[in-house]
Amino acid sequence: MEPSSSPPHAVAAPHGAPAYWRYDQFALPLPTRHRYPRSRFQVVRERLEAEGALGPAQFRAAEPVPWSLLELVHGPHYLRDVRDGTLSPAAVREIGLPFSAALVERARAAVGATCAASWHALEAGAACVIGGGTHHAFVDRGAGYCLFSDIAVAIRDLQRRHAAHRVAIVDLDVHQGNGNAEIFQHDPNVFTFSVHGARNWPYRKSVGDLDLALPDGTEDAAYLAALEPPLRRLFEHFRPDLVFYLAGADPLHSDRLGRLSLTHPGLLARDRAVLQLCADHYVPVVVTMGGGYAVPQDDTVAVHVNTVRALQAIYGRGE
Repeated sequence: MEPSSSPPHAVAAPHGAPAYWRYDQFALPLPTRHRYPRSRFQVVRERLEAEGALGPAQFRAAEPVPWSLLELVHGPHYLRDVRDGTLSPAAVREIGLPFSAALVERARAAVGATCAASWHALEAGAACVIGGGTHHAFVDRGAGYCLFSDIAVAIRDLQRRHAAHRVAIVDLDVHQGNGNAEIFQHDPNVFTFSVHGARNWPYRKSVGDLDLALPDGTEDAAYLAALEPPLRRLFEHFRPDLVFYLAGADPLHSDRLGRLSLTHPGLLARDRAVLQLCADHYVPVVVTMGGGYAVPQDDTVAVHVNTVRALQAIYGRGE
């Protein structure tokens, strides 16, 4: 299936328009040569502002969630060690980021952004976090640049208040959403769908509800042909009343950690396919951005900006 260049079919959101959350006001101190792209989400926001896609006033500044909300997902011993700064060296290595109080505040703010976006999506139909998608964090540990699972905490917050019953995570980051798969493994009301590189990290995959592992070098047509049938079945058979869409930029051909070979038009077609199905089924959607490690970084930024453009084309420009 070739990616379509035609504009998506615009469908009004059920009640309102998208809102956008940012947390790049929280600095992420990293060594100069660290491979994590520390400024990526700030650059995405600035690009959207410079192009006139969104104005500065349209971004809502996220606040760190209280520790009590993190307790809905993460274990008390892990949270105590994070809060007290007593994680073991091995635990810090698994996270992959130098530990600091600033890292913790930023991670809590990322969770705050996704939690707030989920409530807005239920009311207005769609919301977007310029960041988020920290899908490698487990109940009792962090991993893969993820300290806490923002989507898992948001879902548990909605569940405890009976605000959402059947929730789907559509995870199209190139790395399997192993943390979320384990967290929700025994929850029949949360469906985890991950499309990822078969030979990419994590090398030991968790078992999700639907895992689609693709070979190295997969290109646009093969990717979209593999994605769309199970995606449609998800809406037809599981019938979610809320979708979290993790729109990773790392399937891009120039991503140094990706190993797939998608182009910018292919990734835009991917975004349109997911968001159009949400709109056509009147299912609220929360968009998070996940990973992206392309060289140059502008390649990653362009993918994230296109995701926002796809959201705006289908749901409107937002507040």
